[in-house]
Amino acid sequence: MASPRLLVLFGSQTGTAEDVAERLGREARRRRLQCRVLAMDSYSVVNLINEPLVIFVCATTGQGDPPDNMKNFWRFVFRKNLPPTSLCQMDFAVLGLGDSSYTKFNFVAKKLYRRLLQLGGHALLPACLGDDQHELGPDAAIDPWLHSLWEKVLRLHPVPPGLSQIPPGVPLPSKFTVQFLQGPPRTVQQLVPTTEPQGPHSEIRPFLAPMVSNQRVTSTSHFQDVRLIEFDITGSGISFAAGDVVLILPKNSAPHVQQFCQVLSLDPDQCFSLQPQEPDTSHPVRLPQPCTVRYLVSQYLDITRVPSRSFFELLAGLSPNALEREKLMELSSAQGQESLHDYCSRPRRTILEVLCDFPHTAAAVPLDYLLDLIPPIRPRAFSIASSLLALPGRLQILVAVVQYRTRLHEPRRGLCSCWLASLDPGQGPVQVPLWVRPGGLAFPETVDTPVVMVGPGTGVAPFRAAIQERVAQGKNENFLFFGCRQRDQDFYWEAEWRELERTGCLTLVTAFSREQEQKVYVQHRLKELGPLVWGLLDRHGAHFYLAGNAKSMPADVAETLTSIFQEHGGLSGPDAASYLARLQRTLRYQTETWA
Repeated sequence: MASPRLLVLFGSQTGTAEDVAERLGREARRRRLQCRVLAMDSYSVVNLINEPLVIFVCATTGQGDPPDNMKNFWRFVFRKNLPPTSLCQMDFAVLGLGDSSYTKFNFVAKKLYRRLLQLGGHALLPACLGDDQHELGPDAAIDPWLHSLWEKVLRLHPVPPGLSQIPPGVPLPSKFTVQFLQGPPRTVQQLVPTTEPQGPHSEIRPFLAPMVSNQRVTSTSHFQDVRLIEFDITGSGISFAAGDVVLILPKNSAPHVQQFCQVLSLDPDQCFSLQPQEPDTSHPVRLPQPCTVRYLVSQYLDITRVPSRSFFELLAGLSPNALEREKLMELSSAQGQESLHDYCSRPRRTILEVLCDFPHTAAAVPLDYLLDLIPPIRPRAFSIASSLLALPGRLQILVAVVQYRTRLHEPRRGLCSCWLASLDPGQGPVQVPLWVRPGGLAFPETVDTPVVMVGPGTGVAPFRAAIQERVAQGKNENFLFFGCRQRDQDFYWEAEWRELERTGCLTLVTAFSREQEQKVYVQHRLKELGPLVWGLLDRHGAHFYLAGNAKSMPADVAETLTSIFQEHGGLSGPDAASYLARLQRTLRYQTETWA
């Protein structure tokens, strides 16, 4: 009797949705379901009409946008010519991952759920809306939802006669088997990103960009190290416009690689090849074949990220030590989520540190399971802070180096920002794998359209690119609201802004929050200049842009704008809210924020 078929499709930007999708795949296999787990854009969407059971796992990015690896799928399912009975044979469930501090919380999951119903799909249960803001993270919503989901699925597709569910403590087969190779490491064909233009660059084929300079732009007495980093992209074929982003693939530090290999008793110079265990599993595109352990650990495995719950579940199944196994089982159980949060999420404990805390288990982990256990390093996105019209053949980014303390002895360090900060082109040639993609901000093409930009802190980076580009094109109606702590500590590009002010190309409004007893932020400056802001938006058709930290600033700015519309435009509260919504709908109000 053939096993029932389940398809899990995910749309993931940072890897969290993919991790949840993989967890669903493992839970399905434990219930004896045949299961494929695929990125939405890796699946031929026209085949959806033949799928009996599909679970969609999707994150929401930016301002309610789908992740990059589901954009083609998204466009297809929202085609207006699809018949309303297209998916009438499909049972489905939607699991969303979002952050309730954003206005469009889980927008993609909600919209996809409604669309699948419109196309005739049968929902097994209401959409699950995981929330990063919950103390226990998305699992607080996911756990009870999954319990109900599997009850429904097993009612439709019970475990075949003669078989039983595979209990959580028993490890499933690994995705790959590892074959160690004899011979010197030099025989390994490394996957080297190209320095030659052969079509568009991407994660699979990044451009190795020479780093030209790496300059600290905050005062040495300032609490945060912020870098202006410049790359040479001459001859790469890379082009970009204001608002675009560059993606960078970082590496693990040599001490972390060495420590990882010691804890897992691995020889970093050992060569191996991978063989997929299942027909639907493909070889990781970013790994050379054959490969060295050192390359795998330094350039592929994300050993410094905070592990997910599924990491503990798999590690428990591989543990030969009774005490360590018991603790790992507790941390991976639904009842142990508060303990897991306290041990792992709150202090931001890394995968490497967890493995060090469970040495008997770590030493027994087979290399076959490393790719199941540890997710790949994800590219990091940075707003491009320069224009090709002003700096031909160059690409600049503004990087805040992430370093902070928790109760753990070692400070927490951002993988990519600390790696970039450690590179010194003055000591010899430095190359960084990167590629470019469109960002969330698009600037008007007309010469006489004013642009109002609000960019506190490093949020000003895309606006520096926009101002450079617009000035080069003769567009001088540029209004920048910039906020930082103190003018002598973290006032990025002050001399550049002042020169543009002098030549009449820029109106600059500053907010230095720590230079007086009462804190002053960009939203306070907007309110003070309410008549100007209202006049630009209402009479001159200005476009309004906002970039920066998503915590509270975007909501504060939106609230300030609606109060300006009421006070200086004479609108009622509901009309002011409608006016702002109309600006958003017509792309005259655009935001780019990050957590």
